[in-house]
Amino acid sequence: MAIIRLPSFISSVTQFHKLHSVPKGHLAVYVGETDKKKRYVVPIAYLNHPSFQDLLQKAEEEFGFQHSMGGLTIPCNEDAFFHVTSRLNNAL
Repeated sequence: MAIIRLPSFISSVTQFHKLHSVPKGHLAVYVGETDKKKRYVVPIAYLNHPSFQDLLQKAEEEFGFQHSMGGLTIPCNEDAFFHVTSRLNNAL
């Protein structure tokens, strides 16, 4: 029987969510371009949408997979984040 190990990023996000009570089917993200980032909880379904994937690509380019906040950090202004998530809310 093969043992499948989760990548360290997935494992750390899972541990983070357990500590910060994120509803099942959601994930916490930190949004902002300054040191004062705000925490938002979004549906996991957002991960499949190209517009949200663009935000994730920017996060990967800036932070890699080592996020100082302990969760996923998206380096964009809140207005851009709200624009993307409101479009996704209407699409779901």
